[in-house]
Amino acid sequence: MLEITEDDVREALHDVIDPELGINVVDLGLVYQISVEDGRRIHVLMTMTTPGCPATNYIQGGAERRLMLIPGAEDVEVRLAWAPPWSPDMMSAEARHQLGMD
Repeated sequence: MLEITEDDVREALHDVIDPELGINVVDLGLVYQISVEDGRRIHVLMTMTTPGCPATNYIQGGAERRLMLIPGAEDVEVRLAWAPPWSPDMMSAEARHQLGMD
């Protein structure tokens, strides 16, 4: 059986789109940490653009559902963190370009 890598997880998270901004959570800089235990148990630490983000449950649930689709995934945990606080500086150049910030 192939082991899931952090790159596999990051690639899958590109499919999770913030519904308000239309940009994936990786390029938005919302993903703080990825770890994979035993090649099958995925742990992600991420944040939202604001603590009161109305799309929090949608994005967190979407990330969990997408990660469970990775072949071999047995368990997925997506936790939220608020420190450090998200800022636009965390976005990729592609995300800044999509939002007209470059």
